[in-house]
Amino acid sequence: MGQTNSSGSGKPVLKSTKLANVLYDIRGPIVEAARKMEEEGQKVIKLNIGNMAPFGFDAPEEIQQDMIRNLPDSAGYSDSKGIFAARKAVMHYTQQQGIAGVTLDDIYLGNGASELIQMATSALLNDGDELLLPTPDYPLWTAVTSLAGGKPVHYLCDEANGWQPDLNDMRAKITPRTRGIVVINPNNPTGALYSDELLRGIVQIAREHGLVLLVDEVYDKVLYDGVKHTAMASLSTDVLTLTFNSLSKAYRSCGYRAGWMIVSGPKQNARDFIEGLDMLANLKLGSNVPGQWAIQTALGGYQSINDLVGEGGRLRRQRDVAYELITAIPGVTCVKPQATLYMFPRLDPEMYPITNDRQFLLELLKETRVMLVQGTGFNWPSPDHFRIVFLPHEDDLREAIGRIAKFLEGYRKRHGK
Repeated sequence: MGQTNSSGSGKPVLKSTKLANVLYDIRGPIVEAARKMEEEGQKVIKLNIGNMAPFGFDAPEEIQQDMIRNLPDSAGYSDSKGIFAARKAVMHYTQQQGIAGVTLDDIYLGNGASELIQMATSALLNDGDELLLPTPDYPLWTAVTSLAGGKPVHYLCDEANGWQPDLNDMRAKITPRTRGIVVINPNNPTGALYSDELLRGIVQIAREHGLVLLVDEVYDKVLYDGVKHTAMASLSTDVLTLTFNSLSKAYRSCGYRAGWMIVSGPKQNARDFIEGLDMLANLKLGSNVPGQWAIQTALGGYQSINDLVGEGGRLRRQRDVAYELITAIPGVTCVKPQATLYMFPRLDPEMYPITNDRQFLLELLKETRVMLVQGTGFNWPSPDHFRIVFLPHEDDLREAIGRIAKFLEGYRKRHGK
């Protein structure tokens, strides 16, 4: 028998080089620092993650009841694509959205949209293939592209134009290795909602270059001021489109881990790719069954999200309070979000000469006990933005942004601004 090395001086175990471009600072070093502060008894106001339940946004009671009622039937694996009732409900939802030609076979259920996004990129990308992603982006997209062996290529969303994607920049970044375009609409982290004209422009680019559209529409019902969301897949029948959605936000059910992916467009040209999706779905055996039971009730029941985002609703009020307070701080500007739970303010570099925004927000956390995520955590190239989550109650938001304002005032004084 060989001897074991108990000295601890063996060969180090290194992480995969595939993780080189993986960034998820929504739950990164700043969160770890906040955890240690909480262990010391300090109370931290968390404006870093769109986790709704801790702020009193509970899943609708009928969704909870439906899961409880069906628990006795949830012990076995479901079909690898998901249970029939939930997929049928998603199919009906696509019909309401005007998406043509979607059958039950085109719908995949997963443990949240994130699992399905990873599955889709793994099925689509060969090593070195490129995927066009927005900047700023939801960092999961850049991470899963890298993990699939692909190369993330970021196209610019233009702050001066309400954070709408720059179509010219998108076109300029297409190469022979480009396989698809990711569209996050409504957008996380900016809160932007894209116009139909802009969406049609992206569809046309995908059409011209034979690209797949991967469309993240998780916030399609979290809309303010009467704006309307258009499902991107409803704008074409000749461009292969993968649409991702979930119960996490509109139905306040983050922990239920229930999401879906819809394949639409010219599926006959994508049989081999769809076979790959089926293989990966079979490989995971199926997703969380109790969460799947919630989908039919959620999509077909009373849409209580409308009460939260409408005039006088809690989310609408909190968005307005956060926007009013943050833009009142000298040197801070922000595009007012039309959707989602987030805003992405800008710090004027003349007044705030920041070189490392992660370190900057770490200092802010330690001084104010308010946790934010820096703009570079969303693959934004400059250290001059941060994301605010406006989920806390109004009083907590006023307290948190008041502390941020005081910290920024001190920073300006220290730097002679």
